[in-house]
Amino acid sequence: MPPGGLRVWFAISFVTEHLNPIISSTMKSIWSSRRSSGKLFLQRTLTLIVAAALSLSASFSLPQAAAAYPFWAQQNYENPREATGRIVCANCHLAAKPVEIEVPQAVLPDTVFKAVVKVPYDMSMQQVLGNGERGGLNVGAVLMLPDGFKIAPEDRIPEELKEEVGPNYLFQPYSETQNNIVLVGPLPGDQYQEIVFPVLSPDPSTDKSTHFGKYQIHLGGNRGRGQVYPTGEKSNNGIFNASATGTITAITKAEDGSYDVTIQPAEGDAVTEKIPAGPELIVSQGEEVAAGAALTVNPNVGGFGQRDVEIVLQSPNRIKGLVAFLAAVTLTQILLVIKKKQVERVQAAEMTF
Repeated sequence: MPPGGLRVWFAISFVTEHLNPIISSTMKSIWSSRRSSGKLFLQRTLTLIVAAALSLSASFSLPQAAAAYPFWAQQNYENPREATGRIVCANCHLAAKPVEIEVPQAVLPDTVFKAVVKVPYDMSMQQVLGNGERGGLNVGAVLMLPDGFKIAPEDRIPEELKEEVGPNYLFQPYSETQNNIVLVGPLPGDQYQEIVFPVLSPDPSTDKSTHFGKYQIHLGGNRGRGQVYPTGEKSNNGIFNASATGTITAITKAEDGSYDVTIQPAEGDAVTEKIPAGPELIVSQGEEVAAGAALTVNPNVGGFGQRDVEIVLQSPNRIKGLVAFLAAVTLTQILLVIKKKQVERVQAAEMTF
């Protein structure tokens, strides 16, 4: 899938789901208007077309609940890495988990190399889904390459590297002007615990904005759902706490699996805690709880992690100079040894006579 392919897929899904009713309604209205005068028919037709276009554009301009979260950072942050060094994905994925990245120590200009990202987790674990059921974990990553570095075009990737990357080209740039920041995911964790990024290094001889030297690569990797939605609301994949001190007077379970826990403080009105389907209650009716005490277990089994590594964009001329220098040193050492042997032979001959 080419960069931006996931957005196209979401757009096609949206058009299929939402545009068809608009088209159907438009056609019915046009058909019923055929008996009207030509001017009225044209006016209604244009009005319906404009309304359909406005409806579609508004739907695309507003993030969809199912598809907006992977791109929330893109929509709200010009740069996904804050001044403190923290990647903004950690604002929603609160648990910390390790990630790994492997890159070469140095690369030559205009060369394709691989950056291997690993997002390990226990495959036997299952997470709480949005509907409260259990399911497999998804993984995702953001790879922040130095300026000038980018995902290699498919025609530049060697065949052996294509096999490691896989059949699906799942990478997309963070923005149109930042193709050095690459997003991937969410992907099925059981298939993509290891993600291979094919990276193309810049050539300072043609791109004057880049230079030979040492650069940093920043990685953020995640497995599982977040604990906070982009709107600031808590998801059902986290722990829920009591907001007041008091006695639990009632626990009501709804048909969708959610709970209403009523807490009666010593003074004042009762407080009702709404707990969505998914987390398991660890309290019972009649139990006394303190403000901030846990009402549920923590169902989260995922987490987010960061790693920083360094890579050197090496000049071929430096390597050639180093090889020439080492060759000269080696040759000089050899000549010195030969000269020393000659001197020793002359000294030995003089001592003989």
